[in-house]
Amino acid sequence: MKIFYGIQGTGNGHITRGRIMARELQAANLEVTYQFSGRPWDKFFDMEVFNGYQWRQGLTFITEKGKIDHLKTVWHSKPLRFFNDIRELDLSSYDLVICDYEPVTAWAARRQNKKTIGISHQYAFHYNIPRAGNDPVSETIMQNFAPVDTRIGLHWHHFHQPLLPPVIETPYVPQQIQKNKIIVYLPFEDQQQVMSILAPFKSFDFLLYSPEVMASVHAHIHCNPLSLQGFQKDLSDCAGIICNAGFELASESLQLGKKILVKPLHAQMEQASNALALQTLGYGRMMPIMDAAIIEQWLHETRAIRVTFPNTARYLVQWIKDGMPQIDQSWCNRIWSEVKVIPVEIP
Repeated sequence: MKIFYGIQGTGNGHITRGRIMARELQAANLEVTYQFSGRPWDKFFDMEVFNGYQWRQGLTFITEKGKIDHLKTVWHSKPLRFFNDIRELDLSSYDLVICDYEPVTAWAARRQNKKTIGISHQYAFHYNIPRAGNDPVSETIMQNFAPVDTRIGLHWHHFHQPLLPPVIETPYVPQQIQKNKIIVYLPFEDQQQVMSILAPFKSFDFLLYSPEVMASVHAHIHCNPLSLQGFQKDLSDCAGIICNAGFELASESLQLGKKILVKPLHAQMEQASNALALQTLGYGRMMPIMDAAIIEQWLHETRAIRVTFPNTARYLVQWIKDGMPQIDQSWCNRIWSEVKVIPVEIP
C-alpha cells in the first residue's frame, strides 16, 4: 500500500503525533510520502524520521500576544498560492491519503476523489464533546479547514463517542521528580510578560521554551530554544507545566503524571474547549489570562493525575492494514479499556 500523509505544521503537536505514526507505519513496511505545511520550511526541526518530505505553505493562523490576529491571518494567507498548491499536488499514484488537519492534502484529495482518513484531535469536534468559545465562524472553519472521508478524533476521554485516545509515546517515568522545576511553553504569549509574571516566584526554577530565545535577567528563569530532545528531557523530571491549551503537549504531560496549568489561546475555540475538558475531567487547571494569583496557587499544589494511554498508533496502523473496516463502538471500547487514571502525589 502506498500512502500520502499530510501533517499540519503550525504547532508542534501535529508533528509529534506524526513522528509516532511514522515509526509505526515504517515498522509495518508501509510506503509513505509525507507533506507538511503551516510554517516556513526553515522552522521545522528534528524531522529525520520522515525520510525527506514535501513542503507547502498551506494555511496558518497568525497570533500576537496570546490571541489570533485575524487581519494578519488574512494578509498572510496567500489564497492564490494555496489554491495552486492544491491543484499541483498529484495524488494519483497513492492508494490512501491520511490527513492530520493539513488543508492542502485534504482539499487535493477531495478534488481528486481520493479516499482520505483524518487522524487528529480536531476531528473529535465533529462529535458531542465539551466545547467552549464556539461561534458560527469557528465551527465553520473547524468543519471545513481540512475535510476528510473518515474522521478519527482523538481525545483524553471518549465522552461516549467513537473517539480514540491520543497518539502518544509510552514514556519512561523517572523515579525522582524535581518538585520545584516547572516547564513553561507559551509560544503565543509575549515572552517578556511571561517572565515578569513568573519573576516573583523565586523558590521555583522555570525552564521557558520559545521559538525566539530571549535573555533572562532572573536567575530562576532559564530561556531555551525549541529542541525536541532537550524539551523531553526537562519534561520527564519536572513537577508541572504551564502551557497553552494545545492537545498533544497536555497529552504527554498527563501520560507523565505532571500537574498542568493551561492558558488557552484567546479566540481559539479548540484551545478553549481543551481547557474546559481538562478542568471538567479533573486533569488540570485553567487560567483565561496570564494571572499571577492562579499561577501561585497552582505552583503550591501537590497533587497531579497520571493517565496511561495505550499505543493508539499501533492500533490505527493495524486497522489500516486490515482494510479500514467501519469503526464501531466495541473496537473503540477495547482500546479505551487500556486507559488507567492514577492520582499522583508530588513530594
